[in-house]
Amino acid sequence: MIAFFGQTAHCLELSSIEDKCQAVDGLWQAVKSGDFEFDPHTPVTAMGSAGWPDHPELVAPSQLRRRRLGSEEGRAALVHAIAHIEFNAINLALDAACRFRDMPYQYYLDWISVAVDEARHFTMLSDRLQSQGYRYGDFPAHNGLWEMARRTADDCMKRMALVPRVLEARGLDVTPAMIERLTAAGDDETARLLEIILAEEVRHVQIGSHWFHLCCDQRGLEPEATFLSLIAEYFSPNIS
Repeated sequence: MIAFFGQTAHCLELSSIEDKCQAVDGLWQAVKSGDFEFDPHTPVTAMGSAGWPDHPELVAPSQLRRRRLGSEEGRAALVHAIAHIEFNAINLALDAACRFRDMPYQYYLDWISVAVDEARHFTMLSDRLQSQGYRYGDFPAHNGLWEMARRTADDCMKRMALVPRVLEARGLDVTPAMIERLTAAGDDETARLLEIILAEEVRHVQIGSHWFHLCCDQRGLEPEATFLSLIAEYFSPNIS
C-alpha cells in the first residue's frame, strides 16, 4: 500500500519525463485499486521542487517566434508548444493533489485521473513530434501555467479558479481553430490528436470548476462574483 501524498510528491519531483509518466501511471493504478492510504503528515512539496527536464529552454512569451502552419517546422513547433502545456499540466495536477490537504476524498482521485490523462496526452504529442523529425526540447517554451501555480500555491480556491477555469479553459477556446488550420494544411494526424485531447480536456476544466464551487460554498462566497474578483486581481484587464 502506497502513501498517497508521498508518492504524488515523488511523481511531481521526477525530472525525467519517461520516469514521471511511468510513475504517474503506477500511482493511478494504485488509486484505482484502492491500494493507498493518506499520509497527512508528509510535508507539502515546495513549489521549487517540481521536476523539469533540462530542455526546452524557458523564455518569456514575447521571445517566442511565431511559426506558420504552412511549413513542417511550423506545425512541429505547434505540436511542441502543446506538448509543453501538457507536460506542465502533469505537474499542475500532481501539485493540486498533494498540496491541498483538507479536501474531500474525491478531489484527490479526480486530480490523479487528470495527471494520468495529461501524461498520456504528452506521450501522444511527443511521439507525433518525433515522427515530424523533432523531439520535445528542440524549441523554446514559456512557463506561464506554472507561474500561475506558484502564485496560487497558498489557496486551493484560487488555484481551481485561475488554472483550470481560466488558463486551461482558454486552450479549449483556441483548439477548434487549430484543428481547422491543421486540417487545411493537410496535417490530419495532428488534427486527430488534438480532437482527442480537446474532448478529454473538457472534463479537466469541469473538475476544476466543481472544486472551485465547493471551495466557495465552504467559505460562504458567491462563485461568479468571486471568480470575477480573482480575474481582476491576477490578470490584466484585457484578458480574453
